[in-house]
Amino acid sequence: MKTIKRSLFIAVMASLVILSGCQKDYEIPTISTPASANVEVGKSVDISFPFTAEAGFSKAAVAATGGTATVKTNGTADATSGTVVVTFTAGATVGAGSVTLTVTDAETQVGSATAVLSVFEEGAPIVTTPGNSSTILVNSVDITFPFTAEGGYKSSALVPTNGTAVIKTNAAVNATSGNVVVTFTAGSESGAGSVALSITDNNNKVGTATAVVDVKKGISVTANISANTTWETGKIYILDTRVAVLSGVTLTIQPGVIVKGNAGTGSNATALMIARGGKLVAEGTATSPIIFTSLSDNILPGQVISPNLAPDLDGLWGGLLILGNAPIAASANPKQIEGIPPSDANGLYGGTDPADNSGSIKYVSIRHGGANIGEGNEINGLTLGGVGSTTVIENVEIIANQDDGIEFFGGLVNVKNAIVWNVGDDAIDTDQGWGGTLDNFIVITPGDKCFELDGPEGSSAPAAKHTIKNGHVRAGNAVGLVDIDDANDSKDSYLDFMNIYFYKLKTTAPFQTFDAIPKFYAFDFNHFEVVVPAAATLPLIFLKGSDAYATAVAEGANTVGANPSVFTETWSWAAAAEAF
Repeated sequence: MKTIKRSLFIAVMASLVILSGCQKDYEIPTISTPASANVEVGKSVDISFPFTAEAGFSKAAVAATGGTATVKTNGTADATSGTVVVTFTAGATVGAGSVTLTVTDAETQVGSATAVLSVFEEGAPIVTTPGNSSTILVNSVDITFPFTAEGGYKSSALVPTNGTAVIKTNAAVNATSGNVVVTFTAGSESGAGSVALSITDNNNKVGTATAVVDVKKGISVTANISANTTWETGKIYILDTRVAVLSGVTLTIQPGVIVKGNAGTGSNATALMIARGGKLVAEGTATSPIIFTSLSDNILPGQVISPNLAPDLDGLWGGLLILGNAPIAASANPKQIEGIPPSDANGLYGGTDPADNSGSIKYVSIRHGGANIGEGNEINGLTLGGVGSTTVIENVEIIANQDDGIEFFGGLVNVKNAIVWNVGDDAIDTDQGWGGTLDNFIVITPGDKCFELDGPEGSSAPAAKHTIKNGHVRAGNAVGLVDIDDANDSKDSYLDFMNIYFYKLKTTAPFQTFDAIPKFYAFDFNHFEVVVPAAATLPLIFLKGSDAYATAVAEGANTVGANPSVFTETWSWAAAAEAF
């Protein structure tokens, strides 16, 4: 009998050990930060803190500055959610105050949140703290402080932390209400910052409010990349100069990275340049693209649409240049790429390796570039000079570039799934006998031509014919659709132009013969081969013999063009803005 009892005891204890080993891990308590509040000297205000506590509510504690605080309504024991109400009583000193609530759960885990308050004197100005949460920025942000002042506005003063602040828009003298707009510029460190605005009225009474700022700084890049380097997800990298990835070196950019170019013109224009022999592996994803943009863009990792820049603002930095060792049909090989000063030898492109590999670019958006280094010498959004056929480029977007969207200078690289929107010059520009394929693309409202297609230069033979196929083009007020210029070239170049749908042509453009072309129009054919003319005198809707290779269609009736499915994903600003 004792043996049976002992066996039962052992079994029960073993079960308890097993159960204790399977104990659940609970999330720590989370507390919502309440909206900021104003409270008069000596008066009280109730502040509500909603909370969740997966392990169950155990207790709450409060701490205060600028006054005292007590728990008025506590959470219910073991409750997984609820609200703790705290009564704050202001002290005798005018200025900022705070209440910090700490919640402990049944597993002794702790969470906390802090409410910001402003203590004011009776009859003094009341300044409202902007918003219900922290302002997040990278560089600078404008913060609006609404106020009322019975005694009439007299003056204001600022006290910032982790940055500097200036008054951008002041209130009118003697105004009894209005707004003061403050520009806060982040300091050198990431972390918490603040701006305290004090307003004095004509009775010399003072009211104060404090805006909390969460400063997110980028990592400055100030020199060429001479060793294999990785830019990490969730971070911002700032180009403070023209940066080259040198020969033999690979720069890897992880999904979600944002690269921002500082302002600069002339030889000081910022850009990221992959030199011959270097590699860029920039592989974003459909949910976490890599974004190249301007330093003045306040976009943060995880965002797709700029919070402060319009999609037609261009020329704020340079762009992305990839240079390789593939053949080019040019007057010299290698040759200096346009947009880069001749003094920079990293700007050379061209060679003898058609399969040269410059890396991989996927799900990349390039915005607000095209800085001008000289008359007619701007940087393109994406420049491809002598890039070889094993380089992978797909799912790329060029937005608001001052010069061309994508420009090919020889080479045999292919580009798949491309968007070009709001560029100042040509959407797609080909030069020096490029021999690759552009497949599945959308062009939206370029400033000049939708396509500028040039052949080889000098006596060099082209790398191959190039192919442009499966595209939708919304021309808007572009000067025209296609400009084919081979007037100074000694060799013909061949072009395959297939399945392109043009929408809303401008029919009175100079240098073209579109006046009789219908408004809705498609190249509705399987194959369109063009021998580039020796002079640009032919109509730009080309003929082969006596047969036109273009077909007019009714609006909405086209069956050719881009496959739209890849352009509706969340990585693209154009898709998010419904620019299509």
